[in-house]
Amino acid sequence: MAKDRLLDFDEALELFEPVLGFEVHVELSTKTKMFSDAPNEFGSLPNTNVSPVCLGLPGSLPVVNGQAVRYSISLGLALGCEIAPSSRFARKNYFYPDLAKNYQISQFDEPIAFEGSVDVELSDGTIVTVPIERAHMEEDAGKLTHVGGSTGRIQGAEYSLVDYNRAGVPLVEIVTKPIYGAEHRAPEIAKAYVATIRDIVVSLGISEAKMERGNLRCDANVSLRPRGQEKLGTRTETKNVNSLRSVERAVRYEIQRQAAILKGGGTITQETRHWHEDTGATSAGRPKSDADDYRYFPEPDLLPVEPSLELIEELRAALPEPPAARRRRLKAEWGFTDLEFQDVVNGGLLTEITETVTAGATPQAARKWWTGEISRLANAQGVEASSLVEPAQVAALTRLVDDGTLTDKLARQVLEGVIAGEGTPQEVVDKRGLAVVSDDGALIAAIDEALLSQPDVLAKIKDGKVQAAGAVIGAVMKAMKGQADAARVRELVLERAAAVEE
Repeated sequence: MAKDRLLDFDEALELFEPVLGFEVHVELSTKTKMFSDAPNEFGSLPNTNVSPVCLGLPGSLPVVNGQAVRYSISLGLALGCEIAPSSRFARKNYFYPDLAKNYQISQFDEPIAFEGSVDVELSDGTIVTVPIERAHMEEDAGKLTHVGGSTGRIQGAEYSLVDYNRAGVPLVEIVTKPIYGAEHRAPEIAKAYVATIRDIVVSLGISEAKMERGNLRCDANVSLRPRGQEKLGTRTETKNVNSLRSVERAVRYEIQRQAAILKGGGTITQETRHWHEDTGATSAGRPKSDADDYRYFPEPDLLPVEPSLELIEELRAALPEPPAARRRRLKAEWGFTDLEFQDVVNGGLLTEITETVTAGATPQAARKWWTGEISRLANAQGVEASSLVEPAQVAALTRLVDDGTLTDKLARQVLEGVIAGEGTPQEVVDKRGLAVVSDDGALIAAIDEALLSQPDVLAKIKDGKVQAAGAVIGAVMKAMKGQADAARVRELVLERAAAVEE
């Protein structure tokens, strides 16, 4: 892949105005798929969660999932949208190797929700209102695995395998209107917007929204227009970006790449693009089709969706608090300072910490582990922190620290074991033998040996120079392979030194 020429970000923004748009796909956590009774489960063996409808077998007919419709209405209401009294499904015709019937059932000109907006809070507290054009229901496609080659993509692959487990999973696609005025904060707005959508769907309980699993994916549209020009520039659509960090980086990259082309007198191709996490770059996909190219027509096998006013009002009354209000409440409940809470928000870790606290951890312990060691490991691997460990596992780890089973140092080793797939925190402790030595007899034996081997240190402690005890504590901790409580060791060192003095 040829390396793109990039223009300095600040220079790009001096010459051009960025215009953004986002299409966020949210997989709904229903028990069955959008149009069939096949299970909607993650992680099953390939091609086991299928039915005749999923496989496009002749004579099979779709049936709308009522729970998916309720979830879609709830999401539309949470986005401030109008709910259509009647919406219709359509067939979107395209070459779909991962949809056996070779078309997708989606919604085209009659979506279930339209004309909304969502407030997005940036790192300094600035509120940006993002206009929502529509939120429509559709089905997900299957998953292709390209075998051979070095990139895992179809280019250079020897052959491809298809798993239809995801085919037919309920989706809501949220489409924004063009976002103007983003300027230098365009990458930050992109990240904050997707994080806000994630917070909304999690609080609604309609999706796990795990980006690393593809539960929530973002297509990021970017175009540039010369300063003072009213006509919009040609846009590109970076497809299926699956982490908050990547959304931010992809938008920045596209601004710099397009600016370099336009400054050099070139033109932008309207196309989809792929994001490469390893190189931090996008690459060309296919020419981007317009709606007419998909030959939409009404789905003949499905009736229009016509929710009652009573149902809409029932779902409206059940909406959770808006994300901004929820953040203010959690900050107060957790007792975080402005800086502590901003670290959580900027790290996109609000959901993880909330779930960790719900699982039994204290807010400060949850914040400490997610913004500290877990984020450090995630950054080193170039992945999202949420992809490394589950909140329940972090809560279990903090309990082992709280009850004295682990020190912080040992807990970091246990965390590495959990991330490596060695089991729960307790299972890692048992397998690796990492529990703190709580037997005072074993500690006293190690302390006595250390005191006898360092008579000069013992003499200093006798003279009241208690800071000298550090040398003995260090020797004991080394002898115990770090599996001792340093505070308890210090107490015993001073007690034993006093005993020798007597």
